[in-house]
Amino acid sequence: MKQPMQDADTATRIILAAEALFASHGFAQTTLRQITAKADVNLAAVNYHYGSKHGLIEAVACRFVDPLCRTLDQMLAERLAADAAAPRVEELLELLVRTLLQVQDRNASALALFMRLLDLAYMPGQEELRQFLSASYAPRLASFLQLLRKDCAPMQDNEFFWRLHFLLGSLVFTLSNYETLNQLEREAGHEQPDIERILHRMIPVISAGFQARAESTLMCRV
Repeated sequence: MKQPMQDADTATRIILAAEALFASHGFAQTTLRQITAKADVNLAAVNYHYGSKHGLIEAVACRFVDPLCRTLDQMLAERLAADAAAPRVEELLELLVRTLLQVQDRNASALALFMRLLDLAYMPGQEELRQFLSASYAPRLASFLQLLRKDCAPMQDNEFFWRLHFLLGSLVFTLSNYETLNQLEREAGHEQPDIERILHRMIPVISAGFQARAESTLMCRV
């Protein structure tokens, strides 16, 4: 009976070491050698439990995106049970912010790691990771996105696609560069904000982007 327990302990040590290194150094910069050294295991153990570095990245993603989706689903269900009226864009963004903050409360490095993951997914050569995230989590976010789309300004699907990715881009840039932005604000003599205040500052800006009227533009060749 010891073997399954030992295997579980080894798998846990590996993924905890990977999370810490990914959060501090990034996915591309972290090597399997660093992970095995921190977890005190050999490379064969990583291959046995996760298959590869890519499989380990997917496992780390699940540990953070799964609770994020569960929390968002729960908050959305509670809101709809309490009020039959469809939530507005601002309220939906507030739910998203509260979800991110709850995940952050459970793990101090969660947001930084999540932002690094999204940043990695948009890099060249990461089609497999993008496909994994899309297949695993797009269906779970469908209800939230449908409600968001319902309160947006009228627009074509491709316009909504771009505005949704502007939202993701704003989150990734802001939270990935949180320490640098804080340093710039301190240098300007302003009070250092916390993550909660920063996220709430983004709500009216992003909401205005979703609710701005979409206009057709003609591309003219000169």
